[in-house]
Amino acid sequence: MIATYSNARTTLSASRREDGYTKAFNIAFRGGAVMGYMLCSLGVFTLWALLTVYKLFFDDMETLMDCAAGYGLGGSTVAMFGRVGGGIYTKAADVGADLVGKVVAGLEEDDPNNPATIADNVGDNVGDIAGMGSDLFGSFAESTCAALVIAAASVSTKQGESLSDAGWDALIFPISISASGILVCMLCSFFATDLRPVRTQPDIEKVLKLQLVLSAVLMLPVTYGLAVALLPKEFTLESVRPQGHVTATPLKAFACVAMGTIGGMVIGIITEYFTSHTYVPVRELATACKSGAAVNVIFGLALGYRSCIVPVFVLALNIYVAFSLCDLYGIALAALGMLSTLATSLTIDGFGPISDN
Repeated sequence: MIATYSNARTTLSASRREDGYTKAFNIAFRGGAVMGYMLCSLGVFTLWALLTVYKLFFDDMETLMDCAAGYGLGGSTVAMFGRVGGGIYTKAADVGADLVGKVVAGLEEDDPNNPATIADNVGDNVGDIAGMGSDLFGSFAESTCAALVIAAASVSTKQGESLSDAGWDALIFPISISASGILVCMLCSFFATDLRPVRTQPDIEKVLKLQLVLSAVLMLPVTYGLAVALLPKEFTLESVRPQGHVTATPLKAFACVAMGTIGGMVIGIITEYFTSHTYVPVRELATACKSGAAVNVIFGLALGYRSCIVPVFVLALNIYVAFSLCDLYGIALAALGMLSTLATSLTIDGFGPISDN
């Protein structure tokens, strides 16, 4: 609903000659921020409330967290229908509108004389806002629940105490990462709308990239402070290695989260490089399209394969470093590090269909 209202308001603001870019960008950006911040806030608050209620019924932290794992399963169930169903509808409406408009009738993109344009615009909201939101909510819930379950399963040894014995604050360290990420992303959003507003078309891409990089960079000192304040100086974790356990420290936990945060930022920048018309890959693809549809398909498929190389190596490096430091708990923290700036990522995702429509 917010995205639909923002569509019309963005169009009206863009028609202003004096500050059309600034007003239109701010409305579309804030419309996307409603989805981003609402999803992350509801996800963190609901999980915190669920754990608080479970504490009244369970004394054993491992049992409590095992029951809370159903929260992640519920999020994945919704994501399956929202993302798959919304994605299929989006592509069907988009391709159908292009075929009947461009190929059959010879109309321009999103021509008002083409009734299928309405289905295309609705599909953008369904797939890129509702579908994307439900998908990332499932990932958000699963990653947080996984870290909580692994933390609660640890036992105290001579090398150090477990996170369960260290107290409730140490146990819910993963939730604190997600909660602090909301505040950091909210602070960074003022750079796009107030401190460095968009005035021309090239500014849009620069401002969105600044949001992604700035929120990731600011999350690093915040995460370090949380790790030092909430985690004990040394704690033991259950390990899949032969020794059965691994000793971790707040610095190691911070390194795992930082690897995920930086890795997510790098993947975002690489994605922009391979999908933005500003850079060489898309320009080469556009030039290749002049030779025909066959070259377009082959060149586009090859470009898609190339774009996966760096993200795959980044993910592999994150998993290796996180597992070496904190075993499976480190991998869960690295995943949370990637999702720590989820509010900003969802804001940018929501900005796309709002400004496009």
